[in-house]
Amino acid sequence: MNSIFKLFVLCILGTFMKLNAQQFVKTKGHQFFLKGKPYYFIGTNFWYASYLGLEKNPQRGIERLRKELDFLQSQNVNNIRVLVGVEGSGKINGVNRVEPAYQYEAGKFNDENLKGLDILMKEISKRNMKVVLFLSNNWEWSGGFLQYLNWNGQIDDTTLQRVLNWDELRDYTLKFYTCQPCIQQYREQVKKIITRKNSVTGKQYTKDKSIMAWEIANEPRPMRPSANESYKKFIAETAAFIKSLDKNHLVTTGSEGEQGTENRDLYIENHLDINIDYLTIHIWPKNWGWFEKEKMEEGFENAKSKSLEYISSHIKIADSLKKPIVLEEFGFPRDRHSFDVNTSVSLRNQYYDALFQLWKNNKQRKGSFAGIAFWAFGGTARPIPGQVYWKKGDDFMGDPPMEEQGLNAVFDSDSSTWEVISKYAK
Repeated sequence: MNSIFKLFVLCILGTFMKLNAQQFVKTKGHQFFLKGKPYYFIGTNFWYASYLGLEKNPQRGIERLRKELDFLQSQNVNNIRVLVGVEGSGKINGVNRVEPAYQYEAGKFNDENLKGLDILMKEISKRNMKVVLFLSNNWEWSGGFLQYLNWNGQIDDTTLQRVLNWDELRDYTLKFYTCQPCIQQYREQVKKIITRKNSVTGKQYTKDKSIMAWEIANEPRPMRPSANESYKKFIAETAAFIKSLDKNHLVTTGSEGEQGTENRDLYIENHLDINIDYLTIHIWPKNWGWFEKEKMEEGFENAKSKSLEYISSHIKIADSLKKPIVLEEFGFPRDRHSFDVNTSVSLRNQYYDALFQLWKNNKQRKGSFAGIAFWAFGGTARPIPGQVYWKKGDDFMGDPPMEEQGLNAVFDSDSSTWEVISKYAK
């Protein structure tokens, strides 16, 4: 009887452990839950991680990927945000976009170019990490919405390749939300990625517990008030479409918050949607004019206070919607706006510390501010002296091709910044 009872207990325990291991990140009220416990995290943007497995040189590819994931894990950073939807090739808005593309021509996909993502997911699962995958981009550096518009005759090739001014960029991009062939091509890409079977592990992506969430796009914006309704419709219909493909994983927008929508009510309405599981915000104090790059020290306190106010105001929205919120992007340059890895990062460290402290205080209260992820992880890469922008063949390092390499990236050598990060992450 005793041996039978022991066998019964072992069977029950084995079943429980198996079920427990298969759990996904879920939401309950204003919190994330994982394995029955509230889930709070410090993460990073490691958008290029899905590309490293495609490198033919192991040192620049799989070995670098493993080394960098191990490094992040050693710092208790176990949640990463990764780009998966890349469209088209060549110059766009005057910059070199990320390559190679997954959707290389309208409706044509190269599945081999997703093998890097397959490899990444295998390595992620080994380390018990979580990943947020964004499926396209409002901005040009990975093709994104402008490329769909080009494929459907809304932007000619010459216009697509030249540098657009801000008004032109807004006026072109907003057309995406009323371009049904554009949206259909985007959805086809979304469907192929979400319903993909991992070529390395054999696991369906819809059943991969390492995935925390699917994200509609990186920083989708209406761009102008005239597009608010079509933008809102796109977000709602896309979220419902993703949920129809995958009921296991969370879905979110990728929004910057009120700054991106330029309309607080619109931001609230988007995240009130039943198919949107949590809120996102991004913060870019320099881009938003909260300090001048020539006067970083003088403008630092203003940038810090505005950032904390921005987070706090959006926490209130999350509380009202009874959903978690994640600050999934924020960046701050090195001192004196330098791109040299040997330059100090005193202001950045102070900025990070202030934002992480707000997150920690909220965590201790079991509040809705559930996750915070800095932009971006630069890993073992280093800027090339005398070369400002990325070129095809260069190592990826966190700063997208259209931005100065070394601008916001946190490299593995930035020990003082990692001290700040790991202090809160552990």
